[in-house]
This record gives sequence, structure tokens and C-alpha cells, in this order.
Amino acid sequence: MQKIRLSVFGLLCCSLFEMLHAQEQRDFQLVTIAFYNLENLFDTENDLITFDDDRTPDGKDHWTAEIYADKLTKMAEVLRQIGTDETRDSPAVIGVAEIENRKVLEALVTQKSLKPYDYGIVHYDSPDRRGVDVGLLYRKSVFKPISSKAFELPLFDPEENNKRLYTRDQLLVTGDLAGERVHILVNHWPSRSGGEKRTQPRREAAAALNRKIIDSILSVEPYAKIISMGDLNDDPKDASLKKVLKTKGKIKQTGLLDLFNPMEDLAKQGAGSLAYRDSWNLFDQIILSSAWLDQDYTDFTYYKAGIFNKKFLQTPSGPYKGYPFRSFANGSYTGGYSDHFPVYVSFLREVRE
Repeated sequence: MQKIRLSVFGLLCCSLFEMLHAQEQRDFQLVTIAFYNLENLFDTENDLITFDDDRTPDGKDHWTAEIYADKLTKMAEVLRQIGTDETRDSPAVIGVAEIENRKVLEALVTQKSLKPYDYGIVHYDSPDRRGVDVGLLYRKSVFKPISSKAFELPLFDPEENNKRLYTRDQLLVTGDLAGERVHILVNHWPSRSGGEKRTQPRREAAAALNRKIIDSILSVEPYAKIISMGDLNDDPKDASLKKVLKTKGKIKQTGLLDLFNPMEDLAKQGAGSLAYRDSWNLFDQIILSSAWLDQDYTDFTYYKAGIFNKKFLQTPSGPYKGYPFRSFANGSYTGGYSDHFPVYVSFLREVRE
């Protein structure tokens, strides 16, 4: 967590680095909370319980130890850099999706670029048929977990005699973020595979579960500092967000028990975290409870949201130039990163000595 000297007046109307030249100076701390879909970070071992056969050396994807090692190195370097333009430091907390198990997270946090930051892990195996899970990484010097729980999302397909659909759990971690109690939810909602409209009820069910978890926290702590983040497979304007989760796109519209979605404004500007068929989507989102918006309720307050889409993360050439530089395409490893860009939010508080 980085300490930066900023001006009070500049905080209201300038960029961070413009603030450095203002006359009245105060010390502030910035922290970054990030989310990244790691695009199928699998180990090379064949798990007999899940459908991971393709991601093995002898499988369709020819997922070798060398490829796995390269993927780990690249993912770690991206995570290290998220939000550093603002904080000059690695993220305090990172939600991740599309990881196979705890083992790959343990390998990830011990990579050369991440090891100095001493990240801890919160992970539960989910019932997803492919074996992909969500997880939480946290810098032990900044965030201290108090409790955690995985919430199962039961889904059934009415078009196939209510056949059970197995998907990712929603992970809730309560902890201490540099002295403040926070609740963090990590999500990976059901995909659009099979058609957007056909699968829409599944994402609305995921949103309903998310809202239920959030409401259960707010019923006990009305001023709770909650962060819900993940790959939602829907845009900020979609019904799962606006009608079920009931997010607000403007701070001034966000009441005490409402949720503020800073990604909504980014989406309106045409920004996206992934691209498909010549259009951008902002499926990767970080949503905040109202307590983050008012200094009466929190020391840390919301500063900004962003999409980490540095040049090295973009496809360098061809028809998909500028799209996320995915690590696997056309049946082979590309040497890229992920089919999603990471997203992040920054929080700010004054240092009072």
C-alpha cells in the first residue's frame, strides 16, 4: 500500500500527479482491488473427477509443462502491474476466475514477479464440471481474512427435464483491509454458451444469489463496505445487473442500501474488457456498496475504476488487433495472456499521524 502526498483541493479536480504540485499538501494512502479472468489456468495433471482432459500433455490442447510455466509467468506479471499507474504498488486484493484448483494459485503466487508481495490464498473447489473455480489473492501485509464461505448456485435446465447444471460457487471473504472491515464477493456467472437469451435466466439466478448474500450482510451492517467483483458474462446495462442486482450507475443516485457500479460509466464510453464479433463487452465488473462513497462511513473512499489494457495485453496484429491477447486460439497456445482484460478500483484515505 503506497503513501502519496496529495492536495485537498487537487483531490477534487485534478489527476493524481497534477495534485503533487498543489500548495496545501497532505499524505494519502491508495489501495487497488482487482479482478482478472485468467483464461483457463490449468495444471498439466489429469483430474479424474472433472473434464480437464484437454488441458493435459496428451490432450487436445497439448498442455505441456513448458506451456503451463509460461502461462504462470505471464499471469503473475500482469497481476503485479494492475493499478500501478495510480498506486505505484501491486494490488492489495485480487479476485481471479477460471483457475483449476488451489495448486495453480500456489504456483502463481510463488512466481518471481509476485513472490516479494507475499500473497495469501482463499479458495474452495466448486462443482463446475470443467473444474474451474474462483479464488481470492491478498497481500498478507494489507489484508487479513476473518472468515470465508463458498455459496453454491443450484441451476436446472427446463429444456432438458430440469437437468442439474453445475457452475461456479460465489466466494465471500470477510476481512480487515488495512484496519477496515470489508466483505468481498468473487463471482464467475454462467456463460452465454448456448445463446444469450436462452442462458439469461442462469445469470439472473446468479445475480439473485449475489443480492441475497449482500442483503444478508446489510441487514446486520447497514454501512458495510462490500465489494462484489467478477466475470458476470453480462454488461452493466443488462437485466441481471439493473433489475436483479439493482445497481446504480451514478454516485448521487446510490442510496444507503444500494449498489454502485462504476463500470457502467466506462461501458457507456465504449470501453470493454473483452471483444467478440467486432463488439466490446464489459463483463468484468467491480460493484460497491454505498459505504465506500461517503467519508462519514469509511476512511477509505472510492477514487476511480479502470480497465487494465496495456499494450502488451493487446493482440499485436491481424483482424483482432487491439483485442485481449488470449493465450489459446485456433487449437494452440499463442504465448498471449487472457481473452479478458483485468479490471480494478482504487480507494483513497488520508493518513493522519
